[in-house]
This record gives sequence, structure tokens and C-alpha cells, in this order.
Amino acid sequence: MKLGYADPPYLGCGKLYAAHHPAALDWDDPETHVRLVERLQDEFGGWVLHSSATPEAIALYAPLAVKMGARWCSWVKGFAAFKRNVPVAYAWEPVLVKEARKPVVSKRLVMRDWIQCSVTLKKGLTGAKPEAVCHWAFELMAARPDDDLADLFPGTGAVSKAWKTWQGKFTLPPFELTAA
Repeated sequence: MKLGYADPPYLGCGKLYAAHHPAALDWDDPETHVRLVERLQDEFGGWVLHSSATPEAIALYAPLAVKMGARWCSWVKGFAAFKRNVPVAYAWEPVLVKEARKPVVSKRLVMRDWIQCSVTLKKGLTGAKPEAVCHWAFELMAARPDDDLADLFPGTGAVSKAWKTWQGKFTLPPFELTAA
């Protein structure tokens, strides 16, 4: 199955990525985000979309989540960046998940609609996702190792790297014959 993973510049945060991508400021337009959700729904059997926890972003995505049948989940940041003149830190992040198939209860992982994991530091771009957050999102989406994952915002490559390590959890090590 074809799966999509989207971690776009958050609404109003295009300036953080302007030096890295010429179209970064387009993400300050809410319509760009609406088109992204429509693309995810049209092109992928399951998908993940990270967002900011601002009232504007939640108001934008809420009706889309209902329309697309996506579930609100939460990444709670045990360690988060505290910014000058922001009295209450944004220490959680909404994550919209559209299941590719019904998740299976397994002995690998207790499924929750939230994860607590600290932010990454010094990964090259603001907002690079930790491997554990990606693995959690793959599980919530009910991904399978043979699915095809499209990382729509590759940035640091963190999501694609996490996909490979997650797939590796299902791969047996190579069999080696040993002399007796």
C-alpha cells in the first residue's frame, strides 16, 4: 500500500525554512495546507500529518480531519524549546493519522494516541522528527514493512531513516552457516 508522511512548515512558520526552500513562504497560506490534506487523501491509503498546536492550525485542520476520517493524536515533548516572549511553551504537537488499515494489537507495542518524546537537537532543520515519534506514527497508521512510504517533506531525511529502522524490526538477520 502507498502511505504518505507529511511534516510541512507549520502555518505561519514558512520563514524558518525560507533559506532552505524557495516555496517555504507558501506554507503561510492556509489554502496550501488544505491542498496538502486533499493530496494525502487522494494519493495515499494511509497518512500522517504533523501540525502545530496554535489555535489557527487546529481550526484549519479540524474540519478536514472530520471530512477525511483522520484521528487526532498527540506528540508530547518531554523536553521542548522555550522561546523568549512566549510565556507558555508549545510542548505538544497535534498529529493527524489516517489509518491505512485497522491497527493490530500485538506484543510489540502498547498503542496509545499519544507519545512522550523529547525534541531532536542539531539535526540540520527546525522540527526534525525523532525516530521514536516516526515509529509510533507508522504503528498508528497500521503500516506494514512492505508498504511504500512517501516522505513528502524529506528535509533532514529523518522520516525515511526511521522508516528503514522500523522496517528492520521485521527482518530476520542473514542466516550464516557455521562450520561444526
